[in-house]
Amino acid sequence: MFIMRPLLLRYSLSCCVTSFGSFSASRNKLVTQSVAHLYYLRKTMHYQTEERGHPNSPDYRIYFKTSEGKYISPFHDIPLIVETEQDNDVPAKKPKKNEVEVLFNMVVEVPRWSNAKMEIATKELLNPIKQDVKKGKLRYVANIFPHKGYIWNYGALPQTWEDPNHTDKETTCCGDNDPIDVCDIGTQVCFPGQVIQVKVLGILAMIDEGEMDWKVIAINAKDPDAKNLNNIEDVFKSRPGHLEATVDWFRKYKVPDGKPENQFGFNGQFKDKAFAVEIIKSTHEHWRALVQKQINSAGIECKNISCCESPFKCSDEEARHVVQSAPAFGSAHPVSPDTDKWHFV
Repeated sequence: MFIMRPLLLRYSLSCCVTSFGSFSASRNKLVTQSVAHLYYLRKTMHYQTEERGHPNSPDYRIYFKTSEGKYISPFHDIPLIVETEQDNDVPAKKPKKNEVEVLFNMVVEVPRWSNAKMEIATKELLNPIKQDVKKGKLRYVANIFPHKGYIWNYGALPQTWEDPNHTDKETTCCGDNDPIDVCDIGTQVCFPGQVIQVKVLGILAMIDEGEMDWKVIAINAKDPDAKNLNNIEDVFKSRPGHLEATVDWFRKYKVPDGKPENQFGFNGQFKDKAFAVEIIKSTHEHWRALVQKQINSAGIECKNISCCESPFKCSDEEARHVVQSAPAFGSAHPVSPDTDKWHFV
């Protein structure tokens, strides 16, 4: 038995390549001025998530597949960038002159107000979403007063990777070996495995135990406020305290587990949209080198079904076998009431 949630995503099983340089564009295509390639979508398709194992247990997994029944990796097969043609259900954007607002796909791992630390399993075949485990126990983030769980929808940008062998020139820290993280500050509370299109607004340089752990600040393109928020300064002006609370949350969320406060580059100041896009571009280039086996995989599972020039491509049958080998979907396990405890830090 399994549960499927229908989602909508721009997805093509044929691999399309463009460049991620200038975002100046016509209505239907990007004007490309960089050698850094992107895999992006030309066709709109529905796809689904399939749950396996028991929720709130170590064997729980959320797999992804298309409406045609083809299983995919949310890490490698969902494209980073969304094609620029306007959709009827996406709010009108306000591009500057002839520029087109570039939207990014975000894979939601953790819904706002929830505590389970769900994440893309980068070291498992097909990279399903699972709950993180530390010292044999499922991981839940603490409620740091006055917050309840995560204070935004939290997730990752697909087809990005913070290379642990790459030293950031500004912070001198290496990547954390994961896709780049995203905080969606939109109104809708999403669900694990949901893919939304987001508008990037800025970025925060968090340093987690010496590793670079960028936090992209973005908003769901369908959010009523999306048309009014175009850069990080707009968030400061229209949402007093929101970004300050974000820094405070990231600084303290591990303290109840006995760990020190996290540190930040740039004195904890948010960098603007242009800076954020350059960081995303860099992590996409590192990901591309990863799936093309140009660099050491650092333990990352790179099997995919659609990436051009990747020696890790697998067949539909291989992908199906991975999912069918996982435990069948079952009833949820109980969650400890300690998850609701307040922590005053």
